[in-house]
Amino acid sequence: MAWMANPKRQNIQLVMPDVRSLICVALNYYTPHQRPLDPKYAKLSRYGWGRDYHKVLHKKLKLLSHWLEAQVQGIQVRYYADTGPVQDKVWAQKAGIGWIAKNGNVITREYGSWVFLGEILTNLNLTPDRPHTEHCGNCTRCIDACPTGAITQPFVVDANRCIAYHTIENRSEKLPEAVASQLNGWVAGCDICQDVCPWNQRFAKETDVAEFQPYPWNIAPTLAELAEISDTEWNKQFPASALRRIKPEMLRRNAKANLQGTARMSTSQQ
Repeated sequence: MAWMANPKRQNIQLVMPDVRSLICVALNYYTPHQRPLDPKYAKLSRYGWGRDYHKVLHKKLKLLSHWLEAQVQGIQVRYYADTGPVQDKVWAQKAGIGWIAKNGNVITREYGSWVFLGEILTNLNLTPDRPHTEHCGNCTRCIDACPTGAITQPFVVDANRCIAYHTIENRSEKLPEAVASQLNGWVAGCDICQDVCPWNQRFAKETDVAEFQPYPWNIAPTLAELAEISDTEWNKQFPASALRRIKPEMLRRNAKANLQGTARMSTSQQ
């Protein structure tokens, strides 16, 4: 992913020259809804079930930023929620929110990895929290469960093999066969490595943010419906949604790849 090479990600002072501290936040988005098991249904990642997290987090970060600015004259702030060249996971670990796990996600003790991350950069000198330590131990469930082998070794994720990357970021007309054949219903992201994580299974709690409750149609659209979704229907079905990053032609591509994979499997079993 070329955007990761942005030099600002390596030097936070290129983002804000007078920065002295980062205030890191995490917001729980988990809801207990479950996807149908029937393979005719498409799978959408939990992060996109409800309202666009960028909008929700920005609203909260804006309020906090304005409060900070009102405390003392001359305070500078700049806030981000997955919207700028900031290594949010690295800073979240440094700030003590959680640790970067073997699957590349930040895991918190309170909510597992079902959290959105945000930052406020400021010229205030604040006393830092202690960095979080890593608590994956010998567990390899995320590595073992990934159908495409995208977690090539602990703490290393190869985007070229990742279902989430290809269904969200890949703009090509066709998905690589090695990924397309292993989609297993996923059309928008992938939660496999999070679903199997013991920290999520034990500590996930339902969010108190009403905006993250799922839009009803995001839990169980059918692959057949999404394979033929029109641009107009896409626009109506994903309002104020982080899934709008997946353009209608990409969503149709992802759904069709799943249907073709199912058809091939049925043929080989006959």
